[in-house]
Amino acid sequence: IIGKFMHYMPVTLIITLMASLFVAYIINPVFAVQFMKPHKEGESKLGKWTKGLSITSIVFVALALIFYAAKSYGMGNFLIAMLLVHLIYRFLLYRAVHAFQTRAWPSFQRGYAKFMTWCVAKWTHALTVLGAFIAVTVFTFMLFGARTPNVVFFPKGDPNMINVFLNLPVGTDIKYTDSVTQVLEAKVYKVIGDTNPIVQSVITNVAIGAADPADNDNGTYSNKSKITISFVDYSLRRGVSTAIYLDTLQKAMGNIAGAEITVDQEKNGPPTGKPVNIEIRGDDYAKLVNVSQGLLHYLDSLDIPGVEKLKSDLQKNKPEVVFDIDRERANFEGVSTGQIGQEIRTAVYGYETSKYRDLNDEYPIMVRYQRNQREDINALRNLDITFRDMNMHGDIRQIPISTFANVHYGRTFGAITRLNEKPVITVSSNVLGGYNPNSVVAQVTAAIHNYNVPSGVDVELTGEQQDQKETGAFLGRAFMISIMLIFLILITLFNSISKPFIILTEVIFCVVGIMLGYAITKMDISIVMSGIGFVALAGLVVRNGILLVEFTDMLIAQGYKVKDAVVEAGKIRMTPVILTAIATILGLIPLGLGLNIDFGTLFSELNPHIYFGGDSVAFWGPLSWTMIFGLSFATFLTLILVPILYYATAGVKSKFKRKPKEVEVIVAQ
Repeated sequence: IIGKFMHYMPVTLIITLMASLFVAYIINPVFAVQFMKPHKEGESKLGKWTKGLSITSIVFVALALIFYAAKSYGMGNFLIAMLLVHLIYRFLLYRAVHAFQTRAWPSFQRGYAKFMTWCVAKWTHALTVLGAFIAVTVFTFMLFGARTPNVVFFPKGDPNMINVFLNLPVGTDIKYTDSVTQVLEAKVYKVIGDTNPIVQSVITNVAIGAADPADNDNGTYSNKSKITISFVDYSLRRGVSTAIYLDTLQKAMGNIAGAEITVDQEKNGPPTGKPVNIEIRGDDYAKLVNVSQGLLHYLDSLDIPGVEKLKSDLQKNKPEVVFDIDRERANFEGVSTGQIGQEIRTAVYGYETSKYRDLNDEYPIMVRYQRNQREDINALRNLDITFRDMNMHGDIRQIPISTFANVHYGRTFGAITRLNEKPVITVSSNVLGGYNPNSVVAQVTAAIHNYNVPSGVDVELTGEQQDQKETGAFLGRAFMISIMLIFLILITLFNSISKPFIILTEVIFCVVGIMLGYAITKMDISIVMSGIGFVALAGLVVRNGILLVEFTDMLIAQGYKVKDAVVEAGKIRMTPVILTAIATILGLIPLGLGLNIDFGTLFSELNPHIYFGGDSVAFWGPLSWTMIFGLSFATFLTLILVPILYYATAGVKSKFKRKPKEVEVIVAQ
């Protein structure tokens, strides 16, 4: 019965808790209203075992026993843990909390008030503090220039899958493609081993499903293959980095004559182009071919560090069977080139003569040569063209194609890519592990500028770099729009221009804090995630400035002098400012560190499976650390510089404020 009862766990838990509390209220009416009683000064039951605590403990233990009886050990352990936390606070932690609230924190507030009183006592003191901030800003920019971190578009973590792509010349037989793929498989297993505990599977696709998933191409190509290495979850890798296998495979594949081999990990985030993606555009395709080949050889000769291998999407060796028609002879025989082309197409691809229908679907009936005939050039050369010769009074005649056509093998261009109706050839490459894509692209750009590009041809770097510029511009516009909206709201709130400027100085504090944090830690800066974090941070820090400025205005309205008001406002409002900042920072630290805890197994098996890292920290880490760096620095300086700037602004306004004219009053005797 208990097992069936606990099958509906969520509903059962709610009903059980409500029933237990209802029974407790009936047994002890005092306990039912003890949370609603007004607190009397000096009255505290902390550190004492009361009747209400006994009832609470009995209820929690009873609920835990019910869950244990239903073999739901996780919920039972959870209730016991909640009871222990409450007891630890009630008998141990409350002393430390009380000491902090009554001695440590007031002492810190008095020290802050003493320092702020010194800052606003004289103009020289205020200027000294402002000068120190300017010096810190200059030092931060110098340190950031000396220890410039890497800038990436999207953050990358350890690969969960590694793909090895093979691309052979168009028209390669599938058996030959499979034989080359087996050679690559041997190299893969030489790197990862036959029984690697962190490798989940190795899957090979030849022809079918062999294209790059980022291309959204599900076609079948006899000249392509793909080897996919899948790894186990991050928590099961025991600290082994899969990026080592990616770097080793990129170096171990080597060169195979006539083959293009690419080793890359799965793509995270929205689809983007290659890190190195060079587009060559123009109207003259022959000139584009020459420029692309020359540029490819030129960049290969420079051997730029970090470039995996430059590849061109130009297909200039696509095999073809050429039917060179003697038009004069064909016209003499009364055959048009359209008839010839139609006959060849019917023989090779087929002609739909009818359809077969069943109850569910219909199927086309195609008539064409047998496989061994349509792949035999001699059979195609002797293909008869059947037509009605009007020069012979409409007689039906049959003439082989060899009568007026010369059939031979040849090579031609493959598919021609066009962008805005202009032909384009793309030269691209991945970036090896351990190299920053932006620095590698900068070297490639400098090399392209030194290459002599003929007129009528445009060479431009696109792909990931273009997406990065567009995203950076979008985030810049979003940041400016958010600042303008905040500024308009602040003007409406304070009916002043100077006070919104004082509050918006915190955005500068954020920038300095972010730059200082990244310069010290030398973490990678993500254009997307760090940019989003900075935009989100602007609203958080402005709130702290509003608390200080608004409360200062309130104190001045009550009769405080400006000096006393800025000191008192900072002293009183520092508690919510620091508490909200610390709460935000502590909430972001687990996300920034990648702390992973399985709370389910923590209570059910007493094993939390704690580990650091994973895909989440690789993606969300830059956003978290951007907000942590900026908020930490801005909160500290907000409590110091905002009151000083408020005091300085009020002093400047008082000097320029017009004094009322004295009016002489004459009283008649």
